[in-house]
Amino acid sequence: MVDSTIVSKIQSKVEEQRAEILQFLRDIVAIPSMESQIGPVGERIAEEMRRLKFDEVRFDKMGNILGRIGDGERVIVFDSHIDTVGIGDPESWGWDPFVGKVEDGVLFARGACDEKGSTPGMVYGMAIARDLGLLDGWTAYYFGNMEEWCDGIAPNTFVEVDPGVKPDYAIIGEPTKMLVYRGHKGRVELKITSKGRSAHAASNHLGVNAIYQLLPIIAGIRDLEPELGDDEFLGHGKITVSDMVVKTPSINAVPDEAVIYIDRRLTFGETKEEAYAQIQALIPLELSDAIALEELFYDEPSYTGFVFPVDKYFPAWALDEDHYLVQAGLETRTLIGLEDAPADKWNFSTNGIYWAGKAGIPSIGFGPGDEETAHTNMDSVNLDDVVKATEFYALISHLINEKSQ
Repeated sequence: MVDSTIVSKIQSKVEEQRAEILQFLRDIVAIPSMESQIGPVGERIAEEMRRLKFDEVRFDKMGNILGRIGDGERVIVFDSHIDTVGIGDPESWGWDPFVGKVEDGVLFARGACDEKGSTPGMVYGMAIARDLGLLDGWTAYYFGNMEEWCDGIAPNTFVEVDPGVKPDYAIIGEPTKMLVYRGHKGRVELKITSKGRSAHAASNHLGVNAIYQLLPIIAGIRDLEPELGDDEFLGHGKITVSDMVVKTPSINAVPDEAVIYIDRRLTFGETKEEAYAQIQALIPLELSDAIALEELFYDEPSYTGFVFPVDKYFPAWALDEDHYLVQAGLETRTLIGLEDAPADKWNFSTNGIYWAGKAGIPSIGFGPGDEETAHTNMDSVNLDDVVKATEFYALISHLINEKSQ
């Protein structure tokens, strides 16, 4: 049974630091960190962790920012990706996307929802938990990482490269509308390359149009979704042609190459091999020499030059609702004064595909913000929720201890 005075002490400390927490948020959203260029925002986060007297603060080899408190046997990681997508057309914003604006207690700025909104609560929550003795016996990490372009690659390096630690638990700060989330669909990324033969557009009968060869395959992909798998919790599988790149000698020529990219969301009961075979079956046999399907592979160097090659397959995952980590999360919510609500799931993908999906580390999500505003020019977070989330992050390790006995 959790002593009610613990919750009161946490809430008192959080309220005392409300102004600092919110200024910290404004500071980090003001620092652009697009396309995984997280060095400068990582430095600002490092500065705050040093001020709060974390035991260790450093960048890892990939360029993610690490903050550690304690050296106990149990290991928990608070995961927040601190890179963002770009801003698109600057004219589509009615305010500076980095300075942002506050309206009715909501901050509108690039990265406010996805996902810088969880960082202040995690950093301050860890420090408060330490000060109240709630991290005794724990090693706790804040892990501010790059994630936007390849889910899971950063935690993969955390476990296998630097610092080379497999946590016992991961708390993912992606937006959850202040609910506890316990899973989401997986994903595999594929591409199809069509090889044609170029010719002058005035003599197009002499060429083979690489785009035209793809048209029946694109139609087949469009019509495939109703046949995909379904799961009561994770929902229906999804498939989308997400991009197309064409090579042609000029706009007055028949293109000799066309590539389409496919985002295939996998629900439980679906494998990447089955997903591959479903698409392969759409390629006519007579075009098998001209059209090739392949899985995508990620080997782009990070901004530090570090390379960690991985295939772009991300398994579906979900923690059972009665798992003690999920129950600890649900009880933490109610103890800090949030209304009872069942655990839910993300519609999009997170680093949970590595923590839970590949490494088997029990993981839950909790964060301020609504994922529907992510990647839009309405990217936003409720400031009261940012502060309230701090209470959750400060208390969760204590509840895990209680529930795991």
